[in-house]
Parts: sequence; structure tokens; C-alpha cells
Amino acid sequence: MANLNPDQRNYFYLFEADRAGIHKPILAALYVAHNSPTLTDGETGLGIAPANRIPIDQVNTFQEQVLYAANTVRSITDRLTAQGWKGSDIWDADKGRYSDRFVQSIAQGFVPPASDRTAARLEPTNAQTLLKAYLEDIAADFRGDVLPQNLAFLDRALLSFTERIGSYYTGIPYQRDALLETVRLWRKLDTRDEAVNAMRATIPNGAPANPPDESYLDRPLLQFIRNISPNFTGYPHQREAVLRLVMLWRQLDSREEAIESLQTNFSAESNIEIVDPALVAFAQRLPQFYQGKGDQRNALTEAYRLWSGLDSRGAALSALGVNSQVLNSANPASADLQNAARQLDRELINFIRTIPYTYEETPQQREALIRLVQLWRGLGVREQTIQSLFNDIRRMQNARRDTQDAPPKPEPPPLAPPPRSLDAE
Repeated sequence: MANLNPDQRNYFYLFEADRAGIHKPILAALYVAHNSPTLTDGETGLGIAPANRIPIDQVNTFQEQVLYAANTVRSITDRLTAQGWKGSDIWDADKGRYSDRFVQSIAQGFVPPASDRTAARLEPTNAQTLLKAYLEDIAADFRGDVLPQNLAFLDRALLSFTERIGSYYTGIPYQRDALLETVRLWRKLDTRDEAVNAMRATIPNGAPANPPDESYLDRPLLQFIRNISPNFTGYPHQREAVLRLVMLWRQLDSREEAIESLQTNFSAESNIEIVDPALVAFAQRLPQFYQGKGDQRNALTEAYRLWSGLDSRGAALSALGVNSQVLNSANPASADLQNAARQLDRELINFIRTIPYTYEETPQQREALIRLVQLWRGLGVREQTIQSLFNDIRRMQNARRDTQDAPPKPEPPPLAPPPRSLDAE
């Protein structure tokens, strides 16, 4: 691992900061300020030394130094909190970073008590050097994002976002994962399994023994999220927990993108593009269920009209090559009506079969398919249709997960040789 480049080091900083719920630039700053000890992998460390039950061979690589540095920063935060430091003492909300006072406390070093089995010893370093390196790494992270100089808006936006989660939660696995990650960071846990167990413990009648999926966690998770706003006191790990909620809920790539997204929008409404796979899957299945019923024909005709940007049903019928006068006539000849209906059914089925290949995810196409689902399923309003599509997405993701978890199917036996022909005897 010798001679890591800055991006490789940053990967380790991000990973461990995400796990520990701390501000990533402090890890980069510790590396710059300490530049020691010299490690067995050829790198230099973050000032971490063995302590208590953590021997030297567990802090002797760069990755281990970063891991224990993250744990130690978290332990320093815990110690100062126990001493009476408030969230505003540790975090400067306007600047969106640790306070100068907190950085100075880190620079003083740390010797963990014997009861702390996760933190290592942090050697002292120069406070001004550490602060300078910390600010430089923050600037580097923000360089590619359009972020305001003053982040005082952020906490209110984060809490507003959490207060809206219940209205938009649909039980899709990625949403549940976002909530579990919030629990993990808020409670300073290290793994997803620990967060799951924490939620299981809150279920009044106990968790089911062999649940088919994790939907049994939804109620305690939503209750936990509802309690965030009244219990938010501004400590860094709380803020990082809710920032991760935004990042995962909106499926963004970074903490900075989550902050940027909250500048103008703190709604928890999911992006409508999420339903695209369900729309395409619906279109793929529809031909096998089409029976030429009037309501089915009308649903497909309306979808074609919206898809093609036509202003009337008559225009849609004409574009499909069907004489609309025959269908709309008060007393059409039976044969003419049947021929027109068969032609219309054929053209509509041909249209729907092309959807998986022609869908370009434009708003016009998406709304046409949403309207098709609404009419086909007899749903009253668009919101009900979106909810039904979210349910489709959840079932699709659960089915995909079950397929991935299933043992591989056995290989089929070899084909038997064809029987010999009696004529060849």
C-alpha cells in the first residue's frame, strides 16, 4: 500500500468517516499535521499509537491508522459531551465545520480510558497546523460544488426533510436502508446489523422469528425518524446521520451533493424517475392480459394519445389508421365495427410492445404510461397510481434480492440421445 496517492487516501478517509459519523476532513488534517508514525506498509500515519487492548500490530498500516483515528475522534467528542460541551461548542453551524476550539482539543491528543475499547492513543500536534490542514481539505471538498459560504440554513433544512419522511415512505429497500443508516450513525453504531438489532429491540411484541423481508422494521424506523426533530441538539454525529439520510434517500454520491440539494428543496418526495422500471415492466406484461375490453382499449388509446402529443381521441384513432367515425357512429354496421375494433386492438398492442425499446424517459412519455396504469387499474387519482407503482418497485426489488440470495439452480441433466428410427433398421 506504499505511496498512496491523495485520492486513494481520501477513499479511506471517506469510508471511515462515514462509518464513525465524523467530519471527513479532520482525518486528512491529522495525516498532514502528524505525518507519523512510519508504518509497515511504507506510509506514514495520523498520529495514532497503541493503547489499552489495541496493540501496535493493529495500528501499523495506513488503513488501520485511519480506522482508529476515526474511532478516537468519536471518543473525544463523547468525552467532551460528557463534560458539558454543547453541540454549538463542537460544531460551527454557520461555517459547516468543527469549531476552532474542538480542533484545538483534538490537537492536544487523547489517551482513552481503559473502558474505551475502540479508541487508540492520539499523539499531540500543533493546533494551527491541524486547523490549517483541516480548512484546506474542506475547501478541496467544496471546490466542485456550488455551496453557500454560510451554512446556517442547513440544520433547519435537515429537520424539515426528516419531518416529511413519513408522508413519502413507501417501503422500497433503498428507503429502508437510508433510515437504517440514520439509526446507525445517530446511535454511534458501526454496522447495519447493529442498527437492525437496535430497531428489533424496540418492537413491543418482539420481532418475527423468520420474517420474509425487513418490512417489519418500517414502523419502528418511522417512529425513530419522527423523534429526530425534537431530539436534535446539534452534535456532529446527529447532523451526519441526517445528512446521510438525505444522501441515500435522494441517491446522491456525496455529502456535499446532499447539502447542495437542500438549498432549494427540503421535500422528501422521491424523484418520479424511480418508477420507470415499473412502468416498463407493466408495458411488457400488458399484451398477455389484453382482452379487447372497452376500458382496456380506452386506456391504451389514451396512453397512445398522450405519448404522441395528440389533442383528441379522434386524432389518436386516425394516427392509428382507424376510422373514428365507425367507432363513434350511433348505428354502425356490425362487421365494420368489428373490423375497426380488431384493427385498433392490433395497432394498440403493436404500440405497447414497442415501449421497452422506445421509452426515453421523457416527462411526456412517463406521464402517458402513468395515465395508462391509472386507467388500467381503475385508480382514482395520480397519487394513488404513483403509490401503486412504488409498490411494484418494492416487489421487483424484493424478488431480485430473493433471486440473488437463492442457491444456484442445479445443472440440467444432459439430453438423452434421440430414439433410433425404425425405418433405419
